[in-house]
Amino acid sequence: MATLEKQVMVVGIDDSEPSTYALEWTLDHFFAPQLGFNSLFKLVVVHAKSSPTYAIAGAGPAAAEVFPIVESDLRKMAARVIEKAKGICISKSVEDVIFEVVEGDARNVLCEAVDRHHASMLVVGSHGYGAIKRAVLGSVSDYCAHHAHCTVMIVKRPKIKH
Repeated sequence: MATLEKQVMVVGIDDSEPSTYALEWTLDHFFAPQLGFNSLFKLVVVHAKSSPTYAIAGAGPAAAEVFPIVESDLRKMAARVIEKAKGICISKSVEDVIFEVVEGDARNVLCEAVDRHHASMLVVGSHGYGAIKRAVLGSVSDYCAHHAHCTVMIVKRPKIKH
């Protein structure tokens, strides 16, 4: 009897509330052991750590002095993001998870993770920026929707109706 190999689902996380919501929503809908089924997916959680070079681009001559401090802070932040994601997974009884921290721009890191893991789905949260903010800041979810070589699910927190 042949066993089916699980498909891979990559979830992109950062230190934002929309990212946390997307991870929780994904675990509840695709990995919930309390629903009595084994997930069809293998889960890979990816955090894109900013490059210290990018973070201190405008520091000029002081960049060399500031670089080790910024690098240390970015490493600590990445560790906090991963620890929070691990805690969420444990609280939802999801244990078979791969966690990765990759340095680079989130757009590229997530698309490369999809290719590296041969993922069939990428999940990202949505900050809900308007058109102007999205144009200025760039949208990770928009970029991934157009460039990832798999299905992209953008998880939005429902708006509260007054």
